Amino acid sequence: MPEAPHLAPMLGVIGGSGVYQLEELEEPRWERVETPFGAPSDAILVGELHGLPMAFLPRHGRGHTLPPHEVNFRANIDALKRLGVTDVLALSAVGSLREDLSPGTFVLVDQFIDRTIARAKTFFGSGLVAHVSMAQPVCYRLGEGLEAAAGVVRPPWRRGGTYLAMEGPQFSSLAESELYRSWGCDVVGMTNMPEAKLAREAELCYATLAMVTDYDCWHPDHGNVEVAAVIRTLRENAEKARRLIAQLASQFHHRPHPCPQGCDRALDTAVITPAEARSPAMMASLDAVAGRILNPEGE
Repeated sequence: MPEAPHLAPMLGVIGGSGVYQLEELEEPRWERVETPFGAPSDAILVGELHGLPMAFLPRHGRGHTLPPHEVNFRANIDALKRLGVTDVLALSAVGSLREDLSPGTFVLVDQFIDRTIARAKTFFGSGLVAHVSMAQPVCYRLGEGLEAAAGVVRPPWRRGGTYLAMEGPQFSSLAESELYRSWGCDVVGMTNMPEAKLAREAELCYATLAMVTDYDCWHPDHGNVEVAAVIRTLRENAEKARRLIAQLASQFHHRPHPCPQGCDRALDTAVITPAEARSPAMMASLDAVAGRILNPEGE
């Protein structure tokens, strides 16, 4: 099996609700990237921060024009991979399902439950089948970097938790919110699935920084989710997130290589279809996502 190349690190940031640009980037430029899976959510802002190459993609587009169920997750991940991104930090606005996770708290989640129902969830398909492991969906190496950055910036912070990904775009019913709480979930959001699954298929290290905006609708003292209140908290969270990203970028060159968790080698044992049976069309569409495995000689 071909080894994972020692690529120069490049951090990709997917901005969620309230985070549509990174003003801190040096020599920024917006780049349009074409993918076999259609157009990404927007052009991608490319630049540097503390000498680290970075790429920023607003998940909902600038101006927040895309609802969660219309985000082209496959195109977004493919485009980041084509630009040379090695690690992806996903920012995500979430509702809290726990009393101790109050609005304004940041949660580095480590598990997901996927309850989305109408989204393309894999790059693979008929003619080329693969099954990647999602037992540990968040990159430990990237999580360590975020925890170190949080120790400097010191926002309200917790490492560890389960993110329930719902379809949306409506908020939860009370019955749904109570169900998610009974499952032991910590936060609920609409965007990190299938994003995390696709990042794993693309052999990208992936971590979610979930930013709590509200208590969903279960909390007796906080009532229903209201967009105006959510937006106020989003703005406050966005500033904290930018400081965390800047701190992460300043120490990113010191991360261990290769990824101890094997995120950058996720396809080593995942592709089942033998070479002689693989669809040429599928092979072509996966040139960026799975080129290390499917075309190791670059032919």
